[in-house]
Amino acid sequence: MTKKQKKMLARILIAGAMLIVLALMKMKGDGRIWLPDWFRLPFGTRVPGYDSDGNLVTGAYLPIGWLYLIPYFIIGWDVLWKAVRNIAHGQVFDENFLMSLATVGALVLGEYAEAVGVMLFYQVGELFQNYAVGKSRQSIAQLMDIRPDVANVERDGEIVEVDPEEVAVGETIVVRPGEKVPLDGVVIEGSSAVDTAALTGESVPRDVGEGGELLSGCVNLTGLLKVRVTKEFGQSTVAKILDLVENASSKKAKAENFITKFARYYTPAVVFGALALAIIPSVFTHDWKTWVSRALIFLVISCPCALVISIPLSFFGGIGGASRRGILVKGGNYLELLADAGIVVFDKTGTLTKGTFAVSGVHPVGVSEAELLELAALAERHSGHPIAQSLRAAWGKECDPERVTGVTEIAGRGVKALVDGKEVLAGNAKLMAASLPGWTDGAADGAVGTVVHVAADGKYVGYVTVADQIKETTPRALADLKAAGVRKTVMLTGDSEAVGRAVAAELGIDEVHAGLLPGDKVDQVEELLSSKRAKEQLVFVGDGINDAPVLSRADVGVAMGALGSDAAIEAADVVLMDDDLSKLAAAVSIARKCLRIVRQNIVFALAVKGLFLLLGAVGCANMWEAVFADVGVAVIAILNAMRALRVK
Repeated sequence: MTKKQKKMLARILIAGAMLIVLALMKMKGDGRIWLPDWFRLPFGTRVPGYDSDGNLVTGAYLPIGWLYLIPYFIIGWDVLWKAVRNIAHGQVFDENFLMSLATVGALVLGEYAEAVGVMLFYQVGELFQNYAVGKSRQSIAQLMDIRPDVANVERDGEIVEVDPEEVAVGETIVVRPGEKVPLDGVVIEGSSAVDTAALTGESVPRDVGEGGELLSGCVNLTGLLKVRVTKEFGQSTVAKILDLVENASSKKAKAENFITKFARYYTPAVVFGALALAIIPSVFTHDWKTWVSRALIFLVISCPCALVISIPLSFFGGIGGASRRGILVKGGNYLELLADAGIVVFDKTGTLTKGTFAVSGVHPVGVSEAELLELAALAERHSGHPIAQSLRAAWGKECDPERVTGVTEIAGRGVKALVDGKEVLAGNAKLMAASLPGWTDGAADGAVGTVVHVAADGKYVGYVTVADQIKETTPRALADLKAAGVRKTVMLTGDSEAVGRAVAAELGIDEVHAGLLPGDKVDQVEELLSSKRAKEQLVFVGDGINDAPVLSRADVGVAMGALGSDAAIEAADVVLMDDDLSKLAAAVSIARKCLRIVRQNIVFALAVKGLFLLLGAVGCANMWEAVFADVGVAVIAILNAMRALRVK
């Protein structure tokens, strides 16, 4: 508990104890208390009495009801002050005004215990609300703890501690074991395991070494690292995460906007309704006390605290719960849209696939698979192309430089080299057709991926297929989305039709469009948006800079954060920090849980208040029942809202 909350708890306990004592005194006596003259009361008839020693003294009888003012002001002075201050600023119709009007009216009518009780239980509800919001903010604060306090910079041969904001791009920082990484950079010396849980939600440490990228906000666990800074602090991963979470509350969901507008019109409506309830029946029945009392009960019941507090708290909890899983949602409005996801559109490379080439098939003709792969890898020994790198990685052996000579690059076709004295050709179908008379490409028909044909000494010896690899988490992610009720999955890719359809078939994607430029992707998304069903939302998931226009156009744009481009992350509404596509189904689940809680609170609060307003108007609800209808409903709604923080 905070210091302020502890003070409020003390006020509640003191006022509650005094209320009990006064209630017991009233039950045992005649409703009055005799006080000696030394109290110097300015009112009351002087009468004789006896002090504790039996001496005859004079004093006065004081109605016990007056003593209720002491606990009333102890517990309610701040509510009265806020009401007066808000009225002075033109803000009349709020919960402070309702509570003040109702309790002062109860005092005037002689309902002293009820007046103190209403204010007491209202403050209990406020304390509970503050505590609940504090717990939610504490959850977010754990994420905020990723902000590093200092950076150790190498300057003039010395290590200097400076604020991360003072470090320039290109400078070298030192990160010791146990320290947070203050800025994004590339490791230039050392190796270590790093804890990325605060960024990605993953508990398993990741290994980094020379040349590896290091993101700010993670924790260095084992070895000393020297890192060359690649981004200034304002553009670093940790700064962007903090900015996203801190500003998420500024983007309100429709439900939050509804409650704000609802309270704006609802509060004055019930005040004038209570005024009418007090005056109109009293004119005809001349029973002012009964109808004014009912009007005050009506006011207490009508306080909209349950809705005004619990709805924003639900969205705040949902955003906080998602952030703890490495899912950053930029606002409650996107959480609300994500809950209605019906069509999910994916970019292929880097989203569904790893974006890295690997050998997917070896198809020899007249030689063994090992021999074919060795010839292709050796022929491509000097090439830096990703396909050549994947061939060498698949072969997995060190090459003796003396085995390969006379390497010639043939632009747009492949390479020619002497391998162990044999003339080896490795390249596409055009190279084979030009070099081998009568050769046809029928052998590789239907092959998925990039085909590398190989010939040795004028004889065709087979082909190797190289393809982008599907991420391990992709099949499960798509299955989870279907299980969550997503109606259609679509893949958009710039790759060939054959590659696109093969990947879509393997993953069970409903629809695929291949050979697309960035502008074509926007056109496809426009068509899909026009085909949506009522209340259905389109989600686009991408990672590249060419995906930024589509991320902005979709109802909800989701970026793969760990490897995704800055432009994609900036344009997206939701960021998956560890590139784990299975988190998308978790995000949909969190959003739907949050919206269920919001709807439950709206229905529950309005139903209970509606019932008690009716009972209060006809005289079937007293002030204590009114307190339950206000504070009790608020407490239950807040408890329900806090469930949004708990994410399995």
